[in-house]
Formats: sequence, structure tokens, C-alpha cells
Amino acid sequence: MGSFVAVAWVLFLNVVVVCNGGKTSTFVRKAEKTVDMPLHSDVFVSPTGYNAPQQVHITQGDHVGKAIIVSWVTMDEPGKSMVHYWTDKSSHKNVAEGKFVTYRYFNYSSGFIHHCTLRNLEYNTKYYYEVGIGHTTRQFWFVTPPQVGPDVPYTFGLMGDLGQTFDSNKTLSHYEMNPRKGQTVLFVGDLSYADDCPYHDNARWDTWGRFVERSAAYQPWIWTTGNHELDFAPELGETKPFKPFTHRYRVPYKASQSTAPFWYSIKRASAYIIVLSSYSAYGKYTPQYEWLEAELPKVDRTETPWLIVLMHSPWYNSYDYHYMEGETMRVMFEPWFVKYKVDVVFAGHVHAYERSERVSNVAYKLVNGQCNPVKDLSAPVYITIGDGGNIEGLANNMTEPQPEYSAYREASFGHGILHIKNRTHAHYSWNRNDDGYAVEADSMWFFNRHYHPLDDSANDKFRN
Repeated sequence: MGSFVAVAWVLFLNVVVVCNGGKTSTFVRKAEKTVDMPLHSDVFVSPTGYNAPQQVHITQGDHVGKAIIVSWVTMDEPGKSMVHYWTDKSSHKNVAEGKFVTYRYFNYSSGFIHHCTLRNLEYNTKYYYEVGIGHTTRQFWFVTPPQVGPDVPYTFGLMGDLGQTFDSNKTLSHYEMNPRKGQTVLFVGDLSYADDCPYHDNARWDTWGRFVERSAAYQPWIWTTGNHELDFAPELGETKPFKPFTHRYRVPYKASQSTAPFWYSIKRASAYIIVLSSYSAYGKYTPQYEWLEAELPKVDRTETPWLIVLMHSPWYNSYDYHYMEGETMRVMFEPWFVKYKVDVVFAGHVHAYERSERVSNVAYKLVNGQCNPVKDLSAPVYITIGDGGNIEGLANNMTEPQPEYSAYREASFGHGILHIKNRTHAHYSWNRNDDGYAVEADSMWFFNRHYHPLDDSANDKFRN
């Protein structure tokens, strides 16, 4: 009888641990200091050969997925800002011409940073491409997305706040080895953490570019700016925000009529992705406000059912770190997110993981006192995934008790996978670095807010 009770108790504990509804994970990560990888690490090694292109990365180059921006750096001389590219079914090499830029930051001088857009690509096609033409040529490849449509399946990887520590390397390796293969990375900001080094050491932008090349040269990374991209340092004479980022990373912001590269939108397969800037002005009548106000009505959910928003500073956060930093942006934009039925919002900034219930906090007026989040099936799920593994370490301190809007939270490093199945269903999972590659530490099925707006909560308190 005693053994039966013991087994029953163990089973009960297992149920408590794996339940996704309103739980703080019981997993305790081994306490270790987060350390940047040394500069001689193999992940930072420059390619051999005279003027060999390095820090190669790609991102979407238009609004609908038929163009790619290829970027790379040469160190010895400018060389040619030229890309040769061809499909896997053809040996004919097309040629695209780009341009290069350079910049200075305090006592640092950049290499020659090339950007070249490949246009009029075929959907759902594998392309090979070469950079370094005329000196040391290097070859890579990518696959274009399927044509935009409501039932097109597609898989996104999610990462944020990556940095270049040993834990960062684990996160990227874990993502690469995940059997549920991501086709495009949605990156929610804070890239290199160069600004955490003395004098914002921009050489750490170079090492980071070489570190992520093994993924970012082969699949698009969709960029969001975080606070560590500001690089605003008037004490160093550097008063132009986002200077290193804007020189190194290009996005197709003009394709969505944005006036700045920090907020923009793209379509990819069955998803409409809106990128916002937590560190650019967003008050009423500002360019970002007016752009988003005009942008949301343009989303055709019969064409792109899944409406996804990326930002850096989370609106719903139950950690002590960066608590309520996103509140003013939430007040400005949350009513629009509810009105237009955004499916999911991904953010970073807090170096931990958290997933919310579908809640909103839009009813408050000065006289009614209704200032608590409430269940709202028209609201998005908010996911904080700022757990890439950067030098600043984990956010271990959580607010207690756990708020009802918080469905699952855990102070661990990891990445996410969002697999869109069709117009009604998408499967989301979060994978912690400490587990096997296929282990899903947290997961849920998303029901699309436009086509299938049923309750997708796993928490009984939030189910009808």
C-alpha cells in the first residue's frame, strides 16, 4: 500500500511540473557564472584568404518574400559589392550589385560592410550564392519561402538577447540541432552586447557577426532592435543612436512605408510580422505611432491569418528585472492589438522565459479603477524569450505570488519554435538548453484569432 501511495505521489508531482497553466517551473539550473567566449574561440575565427568575406548574414529584402538582403564584411580592401546567385536547378549565375559602407565609433574603424539585395526570386526555391568575387570567394545557400497564402505551413525559430558567451553558443547549437527545423529566425533584439565592453568595443560586433554566420548566412534572421543596439555614448562623443546596428544590419523597412529601419513589417508564408521599436519614440503623432496606426488595417487575415508582433521590452512581465518598463508602450498600443486580434507578441529584454495567458488591460479609466489584466480572447499571448545566454546572466528573481496572467515562467536559457500548420492552428514550443534537443519544456497550441478564436488556454482558471 505504501509503495502505491508513493507512486501515486510521484505521478501527481509530474503532472504539476509539466502542467502549462499558471506555473512557475520547478527546474533549477545549475548556478554558473555567464562568461564571454575568449577571442581565440573557434566560433570567432576569421575565414582564410585575402579579403575573405566574413560575418555573412541574410534577411528578407522586400515585403512578400521574393527578395533577400545579403550582407558581409571585408577587412583588407573594399573589393566588389557583388553577389553571384543561382537556383539548385540551374548553373546560370545571376549577378547583383550592392554597395558598401564604413563607420567609425570612438577609437574603432569598421571593415567594409557590404549590402546587396537579390530581387525577383522564385518562391520555395533553393538558391546558392557567392560573395567575395575577385578575391576569396565563399559560397552559401538559402531557401525562399512559399508563396504567401492562408494555409501555407512554415516554421519560425525564436531567439533574443543572445550575446556571445558559452551559453549563447549552447542556445544557437540547440536551435540548430532541434529536430523541428526553423526556416527563419525571429530575433527580438540585443545582438552582440558590445556596449557592455569598455568603450563599447565594436570589435565585439565583428566577433558576434562571425559567431552567428553559421545560421544567419543560410536562413533569414528578422531583426528587432533592443537597448543594447542603442550604443548611445555621449561620454565617448557618440551621440547617434543605433550607429553600429544601422551600418551592419539592413531591413526592408521602406517596403512597408516605414520611415525608419526600427519598425517595419513583412509577409512570410501565412504570417504577417510587425516589428516595433521599444527604444524609438512611440507617443501619439510620432512616426512609429502613425505608421502602426496605418499598418494594422492593411493586414488581410484571409491572406496572412497569423499576425505576429516582435518587440524588445515586454508588456507583461512577472520578473523583478525590467518590471513595467514596457508599460507606456502597452498603454499606447494594446487597444490596437486587441482590436486587430494579434495572435502572439514575442519580446526579449528580461533574461528568462515567460508565457502569458490571453489577457488585456484596456478598460482602465481614471474613475473606474479597472486596472487589472483580465481574460480576453481577442488579445495576444505574450511570450518573453530574452533567454539567449548573454554576459549579463539570468533573471532569477520573480514577483510573488505569480500573477494570474502568467501561464508559465522559468529562469533558464533557451529558444522557441513556432510551427504554423494552417490558417487555424500553430504549435509553439520552448526548449531549454539543459535538455535534449527534442525536449519541449513548455508548449501550447495556438488557435488563430481570426479563423478559430476559441479558448486555447491550458489553465482552468482562464477557460470558459
